[in-house]
Amino acid sequence: MDWEAIVERERLRSDGAQSLVLRGNAAYGAGLALLMAGRDADACEWFERAAVAWRESWADATPTSWGRPIGALKALLLAGDDDGAAEAAEWALSLGCVDAESPIGRYAAALALLVLARDANARHQAISIQERDDFPHAVADALAFVAAHDPVAYAEAAEAVLDSFEQRDEYLEDVAVADTVLVLQILAARRGVVAELSSPLLPDRGRR
Repeated sequence: MDWEAIVERERLRSDGAQSLVLRGNAAYGAGLALLMAGRDADACEWFERAAVAWRESWADATPTSWGRPIGALKALLLAGDDDGAAEAAEWALSLGCVDAESPIGRYAAALALLVLARDANARHQAISIQERDDFPHAVADALAFVAAHDPVAYAEAAEAVLDSFEQRDEYLEDVAVADTVLVLQILAARRGVVAELSSPLLPDRGRR
């Protein structure tokens, strides 16, 4: 992949976006491409831009547009902005994701609670979506095992999430990066849970 060309493409898309959501999507794509190019510091700037755009877009969203707080949380975690991620987690919880009927809302809640180190509550949310047919089982499993601090089970689940990315034909913004795996790895590492992963869809920082 020509990651530098993708960075430029996403930068232009973000600058010319007709909506905050599209601006956030492109900024996130630029951040992922920059990670893959080994330009972590530049990636952080674009992840921060994505988080700002997605959060601002909530003003025009429906009450169940959980992809926006999820995106903001993931972007801030990837940016290494712990304070920003914690604040975004509190915001996500204030939107009512803990009581969401949809699995994507519960996913938002599980992520937010893990960011805030409320692991027992996060595990409850993850367990609630493990048996849903309308949510990826491996992601729900990985969240539950991170919350439970179970390294063996987490490693198996994380491999399954990575495998699902490797089998995809489509990615957000056509940027082939296993971003969910990177986020899971960050949350797991905070708890001393380590999974050795390697893939063309992971930058060097994800191979740990």
